[in-house]
Amino acid sequence: MRLGVMLPLADIGGEPGVVRDFALAAEAMGYTNLGLADHVLGVNVASRPGWGDRNTSEDLFHDPFLAFAYLAGLCRETTEFSTQVLILPQRQTVLVAKQAASLDRLCGGRFRLGVGVGWNPVEFTGLNENFANRGRRSAEQVAVMQALWAEPHVTFEGKWHRIEDAGINPRPAAGRIPVWFGGHVEQTLERIATLGDGWIMNAYPPGAEVEGELAKLRRLTEAAGRDPGAVGLEVWVSAGAGAEAEWRREAEYWKAQGATHLTLTTSYGRRHHTRIAGRGVGDHLAVLRRYQAAVADLV
Repeated sequence: MRLGVMLPLADIGGEPGVVRDFALAAEAMGYTNLGLADHVLGVNVASRPGWGDRNTSEDLFHDPFLAFAYLAGLCRETTEFSTQVLILPQRQTVLVAKQAASLDRLCGGRFRLGVGVGWNPVEFTGLNENFANRGRRSAEQVAVMQALWAEPHVTFEGKWHRIEDAGINPRPAAGRIPVWFGGHVEQTLERIATLGDGWIMNAYPPGAEVEGELAKLRRLTEAAGRDPGAVGLEVWVSAGAGAEAEWRREAEYWKAQGATHLTLTTSYGRRHHTRIAGRGVGDHLAVLRRYQAAVADLV
């Protein structure tokens, strides 16, 4: 089970030195994965009374491809870079395939593409993409990208995409990039079972509900003719509540459930997750040290 951390840019800021120092400190502590969320547009809450605090123009999000390209030359040990998650259907498919392949080459094959369908129609409007068909379209997007990564020339005729005997260069050295799906609806599990390399999950705490969902994913994967053991599971955990004993018990639970990746979030405070109280770099790094020490022998 690999141990990762989401980069808390909304708290610590996005200046080059801060991003560099945080990533290198996490790597030195033993965190082997770095994750970044994705949003292109944030709304102006002044014009939207009642919007709340989710995805506003005050929230800082670096473009994941650019941020990881910057970090790829700095984090040279075991760090894996993963989008958690890239909102795929608000982006042009072939361009994402090209960006992902370029990044994968520049970081030596350490990139994992986590994708999701998004929830905010304002972003889709601004990017001139269709919010209404985003889920169905995302499955075809993944198929298109997988073809472009695997073959030098692709001819594709789908419902939303057409490629006329063309290809991208560079392609990933392995001929593929792992695609993991984020999301928690039935259709997400179906896409993982047929197309995905893993599930990025943050909606469920330990318990019977998530065990039922994992059993469902195994059945769907088997029905698709694939080995459920080859499909990874990444679970977000938080350190804003409890302490070392509770953190360790949760990590033990997820490892027993077959989790391949455990990702610590220090600034996420939705669903059952609790963000840490502090906002500074030192606050976040202090929690990273404590959490890693608590679970070190499990990862």
